[in-house]
Amino acid sequence: MSQDISETTLPSDAFIQQAHQLVDDVIDGAMKQLEHEVLQRSKTLDTIAFESRESTAIEFEDYDVPNIDWLSIDEFSVEKAEEKINDFIQTWEYEGSWLYCIDYLGVDEHQYDYRHRYRVRWSIPTRRKPIPKATASVYFTFQISKIKPKHYPIDVYYVFETNRLVHRPGQSRFRELWLKNIIESKAIMMLAVDF
Repeated sequence: MSQDISETTLPSDAFIQQAHQLVDDVIDGAMKQLEHEVLQRSKTLDTIAFESRESTAIEFEDYDVPNIDWLSIDEFSVEKAEEKINDFIQTWEYEGSWLYCIDYLGVDEHQYDYRHRYRVRWSIPTRRKPIPKATASVYFTFQISKIKPKHYPIDVYYVFETNRLVHRPGQSRFRELWLKNIIESKAIMMLAVDF
C-alpha cells in the first residue's frame, strides 16, 4: 500500500520537463522585455539630452549680457561709484513696481587693495503697505588695487543676499526671480517665527 501512495504522489518526468520548459519560457520572455525597455529608455534619454542641449544653446545664443563702462582707479569716488551702480541697474530687466536705494557701507583696507562696499536694497511698496515687510539686498564691491596703474579699471562684483554666487558685470544675466525668492523666503520665515 505504501508503494501505491508514493507512486501516485511523485510527478512523472513529462510533468517535470514541461514545468522546467514553462519556467524557462517565462524567464526568457522577461529578459527580452527587460532588454527592450532598457533600449527604449536609453533612446529616450539620448533624445532628451540632445534636445535639451540644443534648446539651451538656442536660448542663450543671441542674448547679450548688458554692461556699462566702469570707473578707472584714478576716477573713483564714493559718489561716482554710486552713480555707476545706478547706471548698471538701469540695464537690468525688472517690473516697474520695484524700488531700490543705494547705501554706502564703508571701505575695508587689505594688503594689496581697498574694497568699497555698497548695498542696494530692493522692495515693492504698495499704497496699502508703503513700508514693505521684507527687502532683498544686493551687495556691490569695488576693488581698488594699490599696485595696478591708475588708468586700469576697477574690479566690480556683486552678490545677492542669501546667495554665495559672485556675479561680475557683463558676465551674468540679472533675473528678477532672484529678488522675489529672497523676499518670499523672508516672508515664510516671518510666518514661522512668533514674536
